[in-house]
Amino acid sequence: MISSNTLHRSRNQTITFVIRILVIISVFALAFAPMWAGRADLRLLMEIMSFLALAQMWNLLAGYTGLLSVGQQAYVGLGGYLFFALTMFAGLPILLAIPAAALATALIAIPTGWIAFRLQGAYFAIGTWVIAEVFRLIAAQSSALGGGSGISLPIAIAKSLSDSRAGREMIMYYIAFAIGVASVITVWLLLRSKWGLALTAIRDSEPAAEAVGVSTRRVKFMIYIGTALMTAFTGAFIFLQKLRITPEAAFSVNEWTAFVIFIVVIGGLGSIEGPILGVIVFFLLRELAADWGSWYLMLMGGIAIAVMLVDKRGLWGAVQKRWDIAVFPVSRKLSE
Repeated sequence: MISSNTLHRSRNQTITFVIRILVIISVFALAFAPMWAGRADLRLLMEIMSFLALAQMWNLLAGYTGLLSVGQQAYVGLGGYLFFALTMFAGLPILLAIPAAALATALIAIPTGWIAFRLQGAYFAIGTWVIAEVFRLIAAQSSALGGGSGISLPIAIAKSLSDSRAGREMIMYYIAFAIGVASVITVWLLLRSKWGLALTAIRDSEPAAEAVGVSTRRVKFMIYIGTALMTAFTGAFIFLQKLRITPEAAFSVNEWTAFVIFIVVIGGLGSIEGPILGVIVFFLLRELAADWGSWYLMLMGGIAIAVMLVDKRGLWGAVQKRWDIAVFPVSRKLSE
């Protein structure tokens, strides 16, 4: 006679299999989006991929190391500004300038992180925001890059991607697609590595992780630098897509941190699936209620509170509690 536990496990495996198939179909559909999507749809998908990458990086930072940064806009802005500088003044091709800007930002993040890591808890969060504001003020004083009014990317540089608008949009779409997919795969592979064991131990209990020999400060610092690099890479692409950058847009705490935190919190902190689900919910809400003005922000706040009251782990946490499924499994289980 089949036990209830066996039936429960079989049902959960079926649900997991179906969800994974849907994920694979979605990835394939997105891979061929230029063939079926219109221009407006492609630009929306590029934005979705960018926010997915930003959300995965913030989730990796906050969900696994406990570093609650509210200053990740610093690295979005630095990535964008360094990208403009490298293409306009250093003459680097666009496809080289994006990773070069990300690497330069990661180097800047080393001393910046050293300063931020001297703070703890709420002081760390406030410190990261102050650091981002310092970078914004520096950018506003940079006359070569337009100062406070910003600067536009020269048409000749934009056209270096492709002579045709359709060609440029296709290339930019596949850059965005690569950024979104790479952010998920990178986090998944990282969490399945030895670093993942350390991160999971820190997430579950930092004192216990230290007790078994995990160098928590070193792990946190390396993750901080790594997320800065990927965030800057995404920021460079975002402002390539916009073709213009200003200090307010580049270092916007509302756009690049508040919305990203909302995505992760409602989706599920400390999971790969959470930010994916959160991005879907966020953009559905934005398409539905973006014209509601301040009511839109109130709606987002209300939804975040409601989700936290139902399950502090977010929507994906509630799904896992109900069905015990994992689309991107990272845990290690003993053989029965």
